[in-house]
Amino acid sequence: MSLTIALAMAGLATMVDPQPADLTVRIANVRSGKGVVHACLTRNPRHFPDCRTDPLAVRSTVPATAGLLHFPALPSGRYAVTLFHDENRNQRLDMVLGVPREGFGFSGNPRIRFGAPRFREVTIAVPPGQTDLIIRMQYLL
Repeated sequence: MSLTIALAMAGLATMVDPQPADLTVRIANVRSGKGVVHACLTRNPRHFPDCRTDPLAVRSTVPATAGLLHFPALPSGRYAVTLFHDENRNQRLDMVLGVPREGFGFSGNPRIRFGAPRFREVTIAVPPGQTDLIIRMQYLL
């Protein structure tokens, strides 16, 4: 194999296998240590904010007392992160007359008034290497 071919193959390998991205999310303002915090990370606006139907979404659940979520070895790109504090561990965000009874949060920490924010308002860049993010939980009731 010639040196030119070997260098070309090495260049292709670099393009196909970029350095992975690691995202660490610090969860702030959790009102109690009850239950768990569910997180969903998606790149697809069609599956936001509930990314349960996104086959490529990355999900994680931690105890409410953990305070940190870690998403290792992600492809770099733009993502939206959705969190909710499942205080009663029933696997869903409980609502009363359309208002969440449990806490929630989004990347970018938008102020929530009526409904979920738009995908473009909460996307964050996750470049190769380590990215740290703080998401503040919000409680309406």
